[in-house]
Amino acid sequence: MVVENIEVLFEDNHIIAINKRASDIVQGDKTGDEPLSEKVKSFLKHKYNKPGEVFTGVVHRLDRPVSGIVLFAKTSKALSRLNELFRSKEVQKTYWAVVKNKPAKEKDVLLHYLIKDETKNKSRAFKEEKKGTLRSELEYELIASISNYHLLEVKPLTGRHHQIRVQLSSIGCPIRGDLKYGFDRSNKDASIHLHARKIEFIHPVKQEPVCIIANPPDETIWNEFLKLV
Repeated sequence: MVVENIEVLFEDNHIIAINKRASDIVQGDKTGDEPLSEKVKSFLKHKYNKPGEVFTGVVHRLDRPVSGIVLFAKTSKALSRLNELFRSKEVQKTYWAVVKNKPAKEKDVLLHYLIKDETKNKSRAFKEEKKGTLRSELEYELIASISNYHLLEVKPLTGRHHQIRVQLSSIGCPIRGDLKYGFDRSNKDASIHLHARKIEFIHPVKQEPVCIIANPPDETIWNEFLKLV
């Protein structure tokens, strides 16, 4: 269901999952732009005709230029339990990334040590551990190719700042549109071709398996890949 530029992928009494557009920020920042958390709050208030405040707990975030699944908790109980699931790495996230260069291996596990530069809002990756770095691990698999681009399915095994972006760039595969990490030009809409495709976890209240899948943006290259997978 899509209402007021919000695409709802999943909703029950405890959780709502949104397919975030690349232009949205999840939480408020210095730009002053209305965050997705507030848009979801307005959506729920309108849908259920609620007179008072609506609870919308932010569980995790996606970088602004990234599209895909974002979960919000609708109750404080769900928020605390989802936070614990994320902390204990019991949430499986799968991303799609479009890169220009084909990786040397069709599938691999990447291990780097990352350090965040707060002033530039950017991370740097090293092959060896250094002071202040954090271990960063992901697995990827090449799942489709078109004339100029390749689609990688990526599963982060840790949750570091800009992890997928910097680790793929470190193997010579910057994500399409990602100027910050080495792609040669930006996308017209300031997005990058990184999409949170799937999220799997055990429901924090019902204790049932949940699997949510989000289609990538309606855009030429994404649409070409959707025909192949």
